[in-house]
Amino acid sequence: MPNGDRALAVFVDFENLALGFQNRRDRFDIDRVLERLVEKGKIVAKKAYADWNRFKEYTGLLHEAAIELVEIPKRAVTGKNSADIRLCVDAMDLAYSKDHIDTFVIVSGDSDFSPLVSKLKENGKHVIGLGMQESTSALLRDNCDEFIYYEDLGKTPVLTPQINAHLPENKRKAFELLLESLLALRRENKEVLWSSMVKDTMKRKKPSFNEAYHGYRTFTELLLDAQKEGILELEMDSRSRTYVVTRFGTELTSPAPPVPIVNRPRRRRRRRVSPRKSEGTEASRRPANNDDVREERSVSEDES
Repeated sequence: MPNGDRALAVFVDFENLALGFQNRRDRFDIDRVLERLVEKGKIVAKKAYADWNRFKEYTGLLHEAAIELVEIPKRAVTGKNSADIRLCVDAMDLAYSKDHIDTFVIVSGDSDFSPLVSKLKENGKHVIGLGMQESTSALLRDNCDEFIYYEDLGKTPVLTPQINAHLPENKRKAFELLLESLLALRRENKEVLWSSMVKDTMKRKKPSFNEAYHGYRTFTELLLDAQKEGILELEMDSRSRTYVVTRFGTELTSPAPPVPIVNRPRRRRRRRVSPRKSEGTEASRRPANNDDVREERSVSEDES
């Protein structure tokens, strides 16, 4: 995958989710789930399991999200855990046959999936769980590499500064998607926000995104315009000569982080020796020749 992005396979135990929504007024929104998961990487497989005769009102929405609906007949015919077994079989089949899929998402709170999670992790897969707070088993939650509560989806902090309302609608939509993508990268603990990374995230969140549609010739031009509007700050990397987003949104209100000082080892200065001193030093170190020895002997004999 480009830029080290993950390839995700999503498996939805819809009957378990339906249990969690029994006492709620709102309906299950699959778009909220997928919008959060595309921040993790590229979704390459999506399946949902249920007796769809019981959940006909949801089938249209799931079809629009390009999710494969796996029909599980009534429990009286197939047994209690038939949906769980089918989901586990399909997940392990992908784990063994598709090496490029490195992340598995189990949308359920059922503790019966804990052995599946353990087996996927044993095979080197990253496992993300997603479920309702009230109906999620602590055993499943703690066994996953990551777990996301459905109630936490869509709770994003207010991004300031506000986008200028007088801007053309095309530009406003581009800047809104830009801020959402930057926030998504921060949630994934990305410290260095390369411009290419930002654009890839924007295209995952909205595959139809094209900077030309919003009035820009290049993506760099879009970033520079966003900086001009006070939405973010850019810095050019000295090596790659590409832009990096250093701060955006609420980060602009806080003081800029200090530039780290690199402590280099101090060079030892060589002592400069004067020419006379060096000559004397060399003369003192130079061994005496035979003539010098003879002169010293003659002087000593005359004195005696």
